[in-house]
Amino acid sequence: MITLSHALYGLVTLSVILVMLFRRGVVIPTLLGTFLIGWMYKGDVISGFKAVYNANLTAARELFTIFLIITFMVALLASLRDLGADRRMIQPVQRFFVNGHLAFFILAAVTFVISLFFWPTPAVPLLGALLIPAAVRVGLPPIAAGMAIALAGQGMALSSDYIMQVAPMLSATGAGAATGAVADKALVLSLITGVVAIGGAYLMNRKSIGIGGAGSLGDQGKVAKLEAPVEPEYAEAAAAVETLDPKMQKWAKLFALLVPLSMLGVMIVMILSKFGGGWGSFEGGDGAAFIGGVAIILLILASVAFSKVHALDKISEHVVEGFVFAFKAMGPVIPIAGFFFLGNSDFSGSILSIGEGETAPAFLFDLVSSVQNMIPSSGVLTAFGILIVGIVTGLDGSGFSGLPLTGSLSGALGPTVGVDPSTLAAIGQMGAIWAGGGTIIAWSSLVAVAGFANVSALELARKNFLPVIIGLAVATLVAVLIW
Repeated sequence: MITLSHALYGLVTLSVILVMLFRRGVVIPTLLGTFLIGWMYKGDVISGFKAVYNANLTAARELFTIFLIITFMVALLASLRDLGADRRMIQPVQRFFVNGHLAFFILAAVTFVISLFFWPTPAVPLLGALLIPAAVRVGLPPIAAGMAIALAGQGMALSSDYIMQVAPMLSATGAGAATGAVADKALVLSLITGVVAIGGAYLMNRKSIGIGGAGSLGDQGKVAKLEAPVEPEYAEAAAAVETLDPKMQKWAKLFALLVPLSMLGVMIVMILSKFGGGWGSFEGGDGAAFIGGVAIILLILASVAFSKVHALDKISEHVVEGFVFAFKAMGPVIPIAGFFFLGNSDFSGSILSIGEGETAPAFLFDLVSSVQNMIPSSGVLTAFGILIVGIVTGLDGSGFSGLPLTGSLSGALGPTVGVDPSTLAAIGQMGAIWAGGGTIIAWSSLVAVAGFANVSALELARKNFLPVIIGLAVATLVAVLIW
């Protein structure tokens, strides 16, 4: 039965999409919407106050594992930066930059691998300061170098987020699907989108790539220079790349080898676990716990290696740095997720303080069910609709804030059109992160990539647009056909 609370939930959801379309934050609409729905559903204003708090508490409880995994991975990267091991991991790659053509694909491949484990945003200073100049020296135009990093890191790696599984957890929770199912499908779709987009980017720049010695970071001076300043935190990290304490050389060499081997081992174990063999399960939170646990032990070892005397204080600094980064990246997602969790009966009971034995409302699912006769039973149309909603939610420049919405819509629409909700959730994740994560939106983390490449962020976004959109369309069609 559709009530006034259902109608209000639908109106707030539409207003959230509209606000995102105008590139504005949606925290206030979601908080107010949760308050009003709680008030209206229970019939008293006190319930509204309780609901808006409970929604945030429920979302925080469900998503805190996300904050932890981000925290410890960023802390580990910071500890490697102390030792100079982060630079040691990257520097050997430079010798393979024989010409601009090869440099483009190596730059993309290295960015993808590093970004899978550490996320692209913390990795950008390292990649930008060490690899972009080396690639440009062998003839790769700076705009092409920026495209390679953005498409492989902010696009392909972040949209799958297969190792840390932050994005799949957000999508799966909203859709009521298994995190592993969303993660596996998102990985396939991200690779399809990435291959198409990176291939298209190479073809766009192929004629301007020299065979050696032709480029410099100043060659793009004719492009409007910057809408893409390097922000202070990126500049500070980039400056750290230029110095290396000789006393740390042996530890830098050791951890430059130990960390990649450890992460490779993590990936191998997680892949083998999908085929049995007694490796256990690494679905959802278990996978995050495994990679997080490995990161914690490496963090301890790296901190002790840096300074046995100051290790206790140093590791605290890095953990705090990790938490600050996590809350900056994911903090606004909590109230947004709380609102969309309210539309799911799995969470609405605790948000609205509904007692045992009472039926919890499913606002979003009930609304979709009430109009299912008007919804075309076409998996293709629904899939592209979810993709477009994902792209719209990414217009705020975040990429993650829209995942609770695309996940919830996927869970509500999937059964109606006969498509697995995990498939639709993965498609929505592609749209949201490829758009907002930093490939086609100039006011996103693409600014950092453009800053290190010394090109215009707007020009970089414009160049990325067509390859990314074609890649997303191909991936969406493939998803509908094979799943």
